[in-house]
Amino acid sequence: MKFLYAPILLLFVILSLLFLLRVLLFKTGLIYITKKWWRSIEDCFHVYQFFKVPEFNENMQKNHLYCEVSIYLSSIASIEDSDFINLFTGKKPHDIVLHLDPNQVIDDYFLGARVSWINEEKNDTNRCRTFVLKIRRADKRKILRPYLQHIHITSDELEQKKKDVKLYINIDSHEQSRQWRSVPFKHPSTFDTIAMESDLKNKLKSDLESFLKAKHYYHRLGRAWKRSYLLYGPSGTGKSSFVAAIANFLGYDVYDIDLSRVLDDSDMKMLLLQTTCKSVILIEDLDRFLMDKSTRVSLSGILNFMDGVLNSCCADERIMVYTMNCKDHVDPAILRPGRIDVHIHFPLCDFSAFKTLANNYLGVKDHKLFPQVEEFFQTGASLSPAEIGELMIANRNSPSRALKSVVTALQTDGDGRGSLNIRRQWTDNSSRKSTEDSGEQPGVFSKEGVNAMKDIRKLYGLLRLKSRKNSESFDRMPDSKDGQSCGL
Repeated sequence: MKFLYAPILLLFVILSLLFLLRVLLFKTGLIYITKKWWRSIEDCFHVYQFFKVPEFNENMQKNHLYCEVSIYLSSIASIEDSDFINLFTGKKPHDIVLHLDPNQVIDDYFLGARVSWINEEKNDTNRCRTFVLKIRRADKRKILRPYLQHIHITSDELEQKKKDVKLYINIDSHEQSRQWRSVPFKHPSTFDTIAMESDLKNKLKSDLESFLKAKHYYHRLGRAWKRSYLLYGPSGTGKSSFVAAIANFLGYDVYDIDLSRVLDDSDMKMLLLQTTCKSVILIEDLDRFLMDKSTRVSLSGILNFMDGVLNSCCADERIMVYTMNCKDHVDPAILRPGRIDVHIHFPLCDFSAFKTLANNYLGVKDHKLFPQVEEFFQTGASLSPAEIGELMIANRNSPSRALKSVVTALQTDGDGRGSLNIRRQWTDNSSRKSTEDSGEQPGVFSKEGVNAMKDIRKLYGLLRLKSRKNSESFDRMPDSKDGQSCGL
């Protein structure tokens, strides 16, 4: 038995010592000292080469590679292992940016090789800052150029995400160098907030994501790397909000061209020349402009802007968007593929879009009045998303009152008095609160409020009776709302 206990006791002692050693290394920080010693010993058996990336070149101009390396190093996980790190607030709220402190070293790994970066800063009068890349000479030929290309791509992607999107508008100016003025683009619209069929929305998002990755594909075909969209439909259906959603989704600047300010065809070309890549170029209400015969830009100038030689040379990595109320009377040459790639119809609101609006404006995903609203949509009544949104904003403190106001507006839509009733209803609702929703006593106006509600209910009952009698005639009427179409 003694012979059995001796190996077990020895094994227990060894495990205990290993556990204590582990605790000693990791709890006291000796593991980091051990790593430094091991690295210094390892460096004795390798030959290293150093590459400097100064902040300025010999002409004292900013070195763009230095900026790219700084952005890249701030993004890698190993920067947190440095002894000293500078913390800065970023451009976005609650965003913290990490920067390497002077004369600190961090490691990075690429294609199985380890490289080191040193943030070197001289304490002279010029305070010249330099990043020094330390790489094994044996690994230099294999990884140096791919690694620098990796830094360029990664920093470009990170900078694009942090970039502040701007809105550019063209101005009346004969100075060719100052045709655009910019303001910060703060439009809050996103693909989650726009009222659109989910399937169509997903197709459009996939189309944009595919465009971002298709640079080499377009160039292999000999085509400019651009994508053109036509948004057409009645006013207030969300075309401008959709443009904002595209810009926010891609992080692209928006160049909004006001055709009434364009001097002539050559001025139109100059505007295109002065746009930058990663941008959305927008022309709104193109159909109205084409119908105006007194404009200074010709149809030929518009066609060349959309798909001319200059467009092929200067429209790389751009999204072209045109909006119209109706495309039926537009020259087919404008609508052909190549000038317009994707046609998207923005109809008046249907029940699916209404539920999206109710969720966005009121935070309501389901309500007892939803079946009643759906019934009106099925009989052909409809309003634009802008009209429904205005009713919900005016009654945002009471979802029930907001939905009732939409029902009332839909009731009168068939008589062609929708917009008039919306304005009248907004005035009535702003001056009167329903006792059913608020639970408050309306004081001396309580009797009038109850009578008004009774009158509305009587009117609603008569209209419902009338709609049931005429249901067959509604079924025979052609559907005025086209399905949304997309040329994807």
